[in-house]
Amino acid sequence: MSYSARLSRSNQSPLAEWWRTVDHGTIAAVILLVGAGLLLSLAAGPVAADRIGYEDPFHFVIRQAAFGAVAILGVWTVSMLDARWARRLAMAVFLGAFLLMALILLVGHEAKGAQRWIRVGGFSLQPSELIKPALVVLTAWLLSQRAIFPKGPWTIVVFALFAPTIGLLVLQPDVGQAALLGAAFVVTFFVSGLPLRWGLSFTAGAAALGAALYALLPHVRLRINSFFNPGAYDTYQTDRALEAQASGGLFGVGPGEGDVKSNLPDAHTDFIYSVAGEEFGFVICLLLLAVYALVTVRGILAAARRRDDFARAAGTGLFFLFGAQAFINIGVNVALLPPKGMTLPFVSYGGSSMLGSALTIGLALALTRSRPEIDLSGRHT
Repeated sequence: MSYSARLSRSNQSPLAEWWRTVDHGTIAAVILLVGAGLLLSLAAGPVAADRIGYEDPFHFVIRQAAFGAVAILGVWTVSMLDARWARRLAMAVFLGAFLLMALILLVGHEAKGAQRWIRVGGFSLQPSELIKPALVVLTAWLLSQRAIFPKGPWTIVVFALFAPTIGLLVLQPDVGQAALLGAAFVVTFFVSGLPLRWGLSFTAGAAALGAALYALLPHVRLRINSFFNPGAYDTYQTDRALEAQASGGLFGVGPGEGDVKSNLPDAHTDFIYSVAGEEFGFVICLLLLAVYALVTVRGILAAARRRDDFARAAGTGLFFLFGAQAFINIGVNVALLPPKGMTLPFVSYGGSSMLGSALTIGLALALTRSRPEIDLSGRHT
């Protein structure tokens, strides 16, 4: 019996139902990105391992392969959930990640002047990577309840979740993640029916918070000033990243032949896109950019077709979150944005980043699968 026959309409198994309703293009894109991340880890990982002092030169490569396998399994598992279980998972993840983020301020692992990680055995977990998609889903679900219970304080509840989360991110401090989460929150709120007065309030609040962070946090002020006036500040990382991509040309200098991985301490994480540009060329960079754009646009269009308010808003917010993080990372690598310390989804090294990306795409696929929807009256549409 052929594979297609086993997954025919007469096959009602959960796996067959998942395959018939899930977006195959997004699944293929995830596998492609994970594969690209492993290939680039082979290029940058051994140099990073030697610089840090690991005896095994393939320390990061092996871990990247394990993280990638877990990510693919996670996308598959989460994307099989229905809307109710997706919301329940988001709620559990949000509560757990929120408690860990609060705990981090007391006992978290500090690196580069920030406390964003908590040690779990030999693994460093960054809960902010998990709380972002969870909050987007909860925001969409709570705001969708306005159609069922119009008198409920849904907007107040949403802000009661959003404001402390942003506060914890700023206290770490992780301004980049706070800005990304804030943007995804606004997009989700907008799709849920954001009134004009709320939009103006968000704009004013974001401007005030940005000004306060610029005044209070020296590293934020330094990054912004160096971006607008690079000649007066040390812009070593972005300069080396741009030089690497320029030297790569159209087709790169060849696998393993690049220099940027030896010059930048974060070449295997935040600046992996520059490693790709130097060793594999502009063509591969353009391909990566196209894959992220395809997943984001395809996902948002799929979400827009959902009649259910919850699925439409959550799917849009999740795909926006995924795409925005990718384009912020790429923007930093090509000097279009100030340095953010943000990873490239499914490609940069990092277990927390892989888990967060898998949760984001898994939840997005679960909520936008092409299956019958049930309207408020209980009828299938």
